[in-house]
Amino acid sequence: MSERRGGIAYLGVITPIIFGTTYLLTTDFLPPGRPLLVALGRSLPTGVVLVIGSKLPPRGWWWKFAVLSVLYASAFFPLLFVAAYRLPGGVAAVINSIGPIATAVLSIWLLRTPIRAIQVIAGLVGVGGVALLVLSSSARLDGWGVLAMVSCVIMLSAAAVLTKRWGKPDGFTARGMTGWTFLIGGVTLIPFVLIFEGLPAQLSGREIGGFVYLGLISGVVGYGMWFWALERLSPSAVMFLGLVNPVVAAALGWIFLGQRLNGLQLFGAALVLVAVVLGQLGPRRGASAPPETAVGTPSGSSSVRSGS
Repeated sequence: MSERRGGIAYLGVITPIIFGTTYLLTTDFLPPGRPLLVALGRSLPTGVVLVIGSKLPPRGWWWKFAVLSVLYASAFFPLLFVAAYRLPGGVAAVINSIGPIATAVLSIWLLRTPIRAIQVIAGLVGVGGVALLVLSSSARLDGWGVLAMVSCVIMLSAAAVLTKRWGKPDGFTARGMTGWTFLIGGVTLIPFVLIFEGLPAQLSGREIGGFVYLGLISGVVGYGMWFWALERLSPSAVMFLGLVNPVVAAALGWIFLGQRLNGLQLFGAALVLVAVVLGQLGPRRGASAPPETAVGTPSGSSSVRSGS
């Protein structure tokens, strides 16, 4: 069982590797100052592609998809790109590294999973490693950017825990779960884009390529793997895999932007990888799912099948 869990964890790391490209993509390939448009470009294509061949959600599941769509897409993405526009990548990465600890705390309440010492240690090691890797003494703090990033961390942690708590409708795959979540989120964003930002008069070839990557790779592949991993790992384990994100971002900055990494930064990267490994040392599959009916299931109805 442990070998299988390890194999799954290695596949799940594909998602943060892809997400590690987000900062470079936002700053170098997408239209500046358009967080709503960029959020729409990430969520709507993901939903449209992944709902193909999927059945409609059952009636009792529409409100759950609506909640998840807000936490994963229609509120999360605009705030994420606001943070990307207003904060240095290092500051955003350090705030984001708190995610595993936030997820562990929420799991106490929603999954009745006790927080373990190894999670606290791994979380602190991860935050320290990310700080050494990406945070410079000249890092600029922007109040709205910090607030947006903290909100993103809380929303993604809550989304991961609720996804594990609720599981998925009978007969649904991870692809269907991802598709309906992001389709609803994308459709919700359309009027906000039209009212507050409008559509761009034109896009450069570079920006078109950025949107294609944002929708197909970062959206379809990245989030499809995210939901797939959440079926097989605890939310905390998946969030710990996310610490790979700033390591990938730093590597891309070194390769494409000529940003050098000193010895302290390399040590920070090593600490991050140690934290990722420690974060996988948890209960076996199924240990994090609560035994009782999922939150919000109407009285008298059958309980939703857990995704664990």
